[in-house]
Amino acid sequence: MNNNKISYGELNDLNLRLVIALSRCNQSVHKKNLKSVKEGGLTISQFGVLEALYHKGDLRISEIIEKMLTTGGNMTVVIDNLQKRGLIKRLSDPEDRRATLISITENGRELMDEVFPKHVEEVRGVLGGLTKEEKKILIMLLKKLSET
Repeated sequence: MNNNKISYGELNDLNLRLVIALSRCNQSVHKKNLKSVKEGGLTISQFGVLEALYHKGDLRISEIIEKMLTTGGNMTVVIDNLQKRGLIKRLSDPEDRRATLISITENGRELMDEVFPKHVEEVRGVLGGLTKEEKKILIMLLKKLSET
């Protein structure tokens, strides 16, 4: 067994440990937080699109991508699959005939009426170990980290 631990300096070692902790936390939160999404027959990307439309109303694809904080690489496939399932529809944008709006259908709204409250409960359960103050501090720290 090799006990020769390589150190890159105390600060760098701490930085590396923090990156690992953030990654593990992210994976754990997502894993615990996706049960209701999967039970609803959705992928996380599909859920994200429906959630944006459910809460924000009709959106252009570029606006959906921005709200989901993702790239548009597979967004067309996600939109196509949701449309095939009758959960969303494409509409002409009255302000720009070249653009298309994505709208949640009644079936999509009914699915979200069922799935979203369960999702909120899962989030509450995952984050239940933190106090309100700790959540505020963590949000502040993560935003600060995201800005660098």
